[in-house]
Amino acid sequence: MKRVLVVSYYFPPSGGPGVQRVLKFVRYLPDFGWKPTVITVDPAYASYPALDRSLLDDVPEDIEVIRTRSWDPYQLYARLQGKSKEAVVGVGFVRDSSRSVFQAIARWLRGNVFLPDARRGWVRYAAKAALEAMSKQSFDALLTSGPPHSTHLVAHWIQRKARVPWVVDMRDPWSDIQYSMEMHQSSAARAIQARMERRVLSSADVVIGVSDYVGELLKVRGRIKRYQTIFNGFDPADIESSPQAGPSDGPFIVAHVGTFNWARHAPGLVAALAGLAGSAELHFVGHVHERVVKAFRTAGCTVVIVPYMPHQDAVAYMQHADMLLVYVDHGPRNRGIVTGKVFEYVSLGRPVLGVGPVDGDLTQILAHTNTGRVFDYEDAAGIDAYIRRYMDCRGQPLMVNQRAIQSYERRELTRSLANILDSLA
Repeated sequence: MKRVLVVSYYFPPSGGPGVQRVLKFVRYLPDFGWKPTVITVDPAYASYPALDRSLLDDVPEDIEVIRTRSWDPYQLYARLQGKSKEAVVGVGFVRDSSRSVFQAIARWLRGNVFLPDARRGWVRYAAKAALEAMSKQSFDALLTSGPPHSTHLVAHWIQRKARVPWVVDMRDPWSDIQYSMEMHQSSAARAIQARMERRVLSSADVVIGVSDYVGELLKVRGRIKRYQTIFNGFDPADIESSPQAGPSDGPFIVAHVGTFNWARHAPGLVAALAGLAGSAELHFVGHVHERVVKAFRTAGCTVVIVPYMPHQDAVAYMQHADMLLVYVDHGPRNRGIVTGKVFEYVSLGRPVLGVGPVDGDLTQILAHTNTGRVFDYEDAAGIDAYIRRYMDCRGQPLMVNQRAIQSYERRELTRSLANILDSLA
């Protein structure tokens, strides 16, 4: 069996959407002749937006996971605010609700000093661990997954000592990532980011991304030798192991599972749900920006907040909902954003309500699977009509494209990665 060294900051017991892709690659690569060894951060030194220890059960027992120390500024940042580190680590600033001078300075430092990101302090520890692992056994390939995109810098340390075919996994854009505009980056910082990104993209043997549109953005940023899209997906085993729960007889539930930041605020949905108050509820499962909650409640919408829960429980909650909500952040170049939860959504047989660019990749996926529609941020009438349509036929099964849905299964997507690794080895 060939061996691949996988470097990823996010790995169980980290929770959140960034974990699933690498975790499933690691789980299913042995099915296709590749045994992974994982380099990741020790939870005691990590800055995770969420913890989900149940995901540790998904890691095969015979897979070696090497955990290292790290340093990042969140610990100092939390101490200066008199809070725990867990309280200040957010995704896309979802927990950064105040607009104080302190917050503005912190964002400026994040955008101009800690480059390419606040996990840069992990690079030397991860590189050292990777080189030690490579001194003990040979590897046929290297896979680095980001964000954090500082993870890819580990490969440059490794390549100085031992040349090994390198695959870069871009789960999100780098310099084009949506929340970069929140960090007040100077032209010098943007130039440094662009240079780092170009060096990584040009040095890798293969770059993989989560959508064709993201691939087009990356190709502009660096001279990529070879690019291939491997979508995010869903694992039928997760669906089968979750408690089966059908729609309830109470109010019609529209559920959003995952992080919801202010960049996802959509007036059209607020207006539509305000008109359905008393008959429909909006459930946020996970971290949600307090300004978002205030906007909905001020308009008279019924909003239920459910704290972050383990992945298996989150899947069960999706099955409990009548409709599943997915947002694409506002901002330029957002057509290629497709959050990982979309694929679990489409596998569950619930109608999916998308809000975002109507000509984006999300629209194509929902149309391909016949599981939902995407509406513009301001389209209150369209959103209202869509929700009412499914309220009228509540509980009836969707006529989905099952073959299209199956193409997004994690095991089959991992087969595509294994084929890439085979071609390099």
